[in-house]
Amino acid sequence: MRRSRKDGDSVDEERDSRRRRIVDSPSSPAEEPLVPYNDDEDDERRVLDHSGGAEEVGRRVETEEEDDDDDDDPYGRGSILDKSNRQVEVRRDCPYLDTVNRQVLDFDFERFCSVSLSNLNVYACLVCGKYYQGRGKKSHAYTHSLEAGHHVYINLRTEKVYCLPDGYEINDPSLDDIRYVLNPRFSREQVEQLDKNKQWSRALDGSDYLPGMVGLNNIQKTDFVNVTIQSLMRVTPLRNFFLIPENYQHCRSQLVHRFGELTRKIWHARNFKGQVSPHEFLQAVMKASKKRFRIGVQSEPVEFMSWLLNTLHADLRTSKKSSSIIHKCFQGELEVVKETQNKAISEKKEGGGEHNGALKIMDGATENNNIGTETYRMPFLMLGLDLPEPPLFKDVMEKNIIPQVPLFNILKKFDGETVTTTVRPPARMRYRVIRLPQYLIVHMRRFTKNNFFREKNPTLINFPVKNLELKDYIPLPAPTKENEKLRSKYDLIANIVHDGKPDEGFYRVFVQRKSEELWYEMQDLHVSETLPQMVALSEAYMQIYEQQQ
Repeated sequence: MRRSRKDGDSVDEERDSRRRRIVDSPSSPAEEPLVPYNDDEDDERRVLDHSGGAEEVGRRVETEEEDDDDDDDPYGRGSILDKSNRQVEVRRDCPYLDTVNRQVLDFDFERFCSVSLSNLNVYACLVCGKYYQGRGKKSHAYTHSLEAGHHVYINLRTEKVYCLPDGYEINDPSLDDIRYVLNPRFSREQVEQLDKNKQWSRALDGSDYLPGMVGLNNIQKTDFVNVTIQSLMRVTPLRNFFLIPENYQHCRSQLVHRFGELTRKIWHARNFKGQVSPHEFLQAVMKASKKRFRIGVQSEPVEFMSWLLNTLHADLRTSKKSSSIIHKCFQGELEVVKETQNKAISEKKEGGGEHNGALKIMDGATENNNIGTETYRMPFLMLGLDLPEPPLFKDVMEKNIIPQVPLFNILKKFDGETVTTTVRPPARMRYRVIRLPQYLIVHMRRFTKNNFFREKNPTLINFPVKNLELKDYIPLPAPTKENEKLRSKYDLIANIVHDGKPDEGFYRVFVQRKSEELWYEMQDLHVSETLPQMVALSEAYMQIYEQQQ
């Protein structure tokens, strides 16, 4: 029997009214097209906020399947449908796998949707490399799949690959290399073998690179960050700690996690390209330092190194008294003797009061003839060395002589006898090293500021690349244990140098590759092999020495 037009209209009206009733019902949430909501975020926050770690992480893995279903509806309108009945189809055969273009994939950038700028539920298009949000029918990734005809997407957090607009999950082992580049992983056995590996890796463009010796992109005047990162990558215990994320999964600091991510990318042997862009790390640095260090503004590596080590230590330690990998590597101890003019006594003398010059001891400090002496211990992460002043006048050839000074001469500052005077407050200081760190960082004070401009001291420093024996030049304490041998020999592993004028120059770094004991010069993306003799000819600015075991 044929249905009349009238009957059809009434059925359509009834269907429309029923749909209107469902949408207007109080159970459906208010439409907020620009506020993406997702259970992923709550789930992630719960894992980060929970210090217990393992139990909560396990719960997160269980709920990932559930969270992924919410991806179909990134704006939170999914309450009309029953979530529990929806399952994502998993397929091994996808006709679009040949459209995946590994040449354009770059996971170094911040994980934000290129349309909505949201960081929730972001997918990377494996055909053009752009980031889009969600995979539901009203999401940006879904729209892109229809407009551009790009069908393969990877979830940047769960690493699952989907085909859009069909919506099924692709389970194909050929995509594993992309997952490894997105999130490099190291086992403890691989970490132990890193310094023995002599193999080169090949990038997609055919160029060869050494894992751990990759160039870092200079985004804009960020060479001070690049040289600091490259030199810290030579500190074996620090590198090994950050290569395994389980070591710091209790930590909530973005800076710690971004530094770990950057470390894994630098040492990864299966990268698609032979360089790394530290975008995400720099964003974390800008946020954590409250824009003290930022892209586009040149800063000094010594200030950045000092800030980075102290911040990483503060973020990693579990309590105020506990130590961290930073202090285990770099912390030594100084004994400081401070002599100051005693104001009260000098005023009394001027007023005609009696003072017999006797020695008084108060609170660990002594007073003798108007001078107060205070002795205390102070931990250090790096030692600052003062360079001798360059000559003011030109020589017979009408040229300024660039002076040279042995490293041992400027190390005398820490022999416990050489006096260093400070202007504010006026005092005479004597320093003595009483505990040596496993990795010694020394910084040469090349730059001085006065009221008018910034000056650079061009003095060259003669230093040994191997076997720096400290006990011959500065007095060191005897080992605490009877059978323990005093370890005072150090080898250079990184040397940061500054070239050019004080305000316009740039930084580069010489680093040693342990597997072959070769030296490499690194300046941003440029990496080249060099001779050990060339390392000692440069204007050294900061050095890291490793204690011989």
